[in-house]
Amino acid sequence: MPTPGRAWQVAAVAGVLLALAGCSETIPGRAFPSPEPGQEARGPGEPASSEAPVDCDYAPADARNPNVIDIEMPNDPDGSNDRVVLDVTSSQGAFQITLDATTAPCAANSMKFLAENAFFDGSPCHRLVNAETFGVLQCGDPTGTGSGGPTYNYTFEPASVDSLRPAPDGASAIYPRGSVAMAQGGQPPTIGSQFFICFTDTQLPPDYTLVGTITAGIETIDVVAAGGNDASFEPSPGGGAPLIPITLQTVTVQN
Repeated sequence: MPTPGRAWQVAAVAGVLLALAGCSETIPGRAFPSPEPGQEARGPGEPASSEAPVDCDYAPADARNPNVIDIEMPNDPDGSNDRVVLDVTSSQGAFQITLDATTAPCAANSMKFLAENAFFDGSPCHRLVNAETFGVLQCGDPTGTGSGGPTYNYTFEPASVDSLRPAPDGASAIYPRGSVAMAQGGQPPTIGSQFFICFTDTQLPPDYTLVGTITAGIETIDVVAAGGNDASFEPSPGGGAPLIPITLQTVTVQN
């Protein structure tokens, strides 16, 4: 059995190939890059103002991907909502996601838009990873293939990860239990509808937009996590389909 460090390396490197081949949105999906010579490392970003519109640069997704689902592009956020609450009913129970539109305005706006248009309703959570420093449930793909999403995408929001504490390896960060972050795929990496829920403190490169937190019902995720996975995504990107299946029945925006 490989050591955790080696498994992490294999998952990160092979995940790049998987993302290139199938446009899958995975975590981890790529190795943590070092700055190029002459290039400054990314520093803390400024949080988005809650009083001004934000330019999200939503763009058309790759039309060659047969698993994208046609939906119009959202308007850019107008800055009127700092917090958006999503109520989720699932085949295993209910939970609640609170989105942070101050540091991840584009991701929060997209998630809200997709929920308002019933995009997530009836979608399975297709991937579960059970590892000592990496425990996530990945959801948000209505096709359940790992490569599905909307007909638009957007990019990483650096300000969303500024509050994360560094991991012991110095290159990664700790996404705390209850974090909800956006998966990404392709080269260069882009974000669609897929997101992952951390049911343990999870060590990852700080390259995944932290869009919100589970504010109620994380016990629902714990039940699924305790059942383990079928290892169908091993060795890369890791994990497999949850042995206790979970489908998002409805995802609605709380008024």
